[in-house]
Amino acid sequence: MAKIALFGANGTIGSRVLREALDRGHQVTAVVRDPAKLTERHANLTVTTGDVLDPQSVAAAAQGQDVVVSAVGGGDGPGHVATIKPAAESLVAGLRTLGDAAPRLIAVGGAGSLRTPDGKQVWDAEGLPEFLLQIMHAHGDALDFYRTVTDVRWTNLSPAGLIEPGERTGAYRTGLDDLVVDENGKSRISVEDYAVALVDEIEKPRHIGERFTVAD
Repeated sequence: MAKIALFGANGTIGSRVLREALDRGHQVTAVVRDPAKLTERHANLTVTTGDVLDPQSVAAAAQGQDVVVSAVGGGDGPGHVATIKPAAESLVAGLRTLGDAAPRLIAVGGAGSLRTPDGKQVWDAEGLPEFLLQIMHAHGDALDFYRTVTDVRWTNLSPAGLIEPGERTGAYRTGLDDLVVDENGKSRISVEDYAVALVDEIEKPRHIGERFTVAD
């Protein structure tokens, strides 16, 4: 059983990660700006107020935990630009203050920077709307930052090309920097199976200091 501090527990991905972790018996501290908005109730769940953009708040939430999970988003494109990389920098800064006692960090990433079978990147596809490009590049900028970090144990988990609510099958395939596609060239994963993969990484670390991706 792990002690997990979860930022972004109210979001589409964060709420599934929260449920998956609680169902497996982990102790979760949901770090949110407004506890009244979190409707989940569980004996192993603690809810506390915190700000992912404040390193001191991050350090306070991370103290005594085994893992910090960041599932924060930004809503629209500009919101992601204003949140994703600054959150990464704040998380790392906060964890650094804990020294050797710092828990590891698993951050929800984006798919935009994954390589496609034609050698390009997902965000190079023609016709992508501006707001989606902003979201993709916000996650790409955060990943670039994480890759400069050698003194915090971080992992970045990119979804498939398409991630949406669906069925929890418990089955998924993994890759590193290449988009994982099926025999028809499609790349998809349910949010529920993404959460399975993330909690699997908590329980059995395989990707410390790198990005990996998951797809059906």
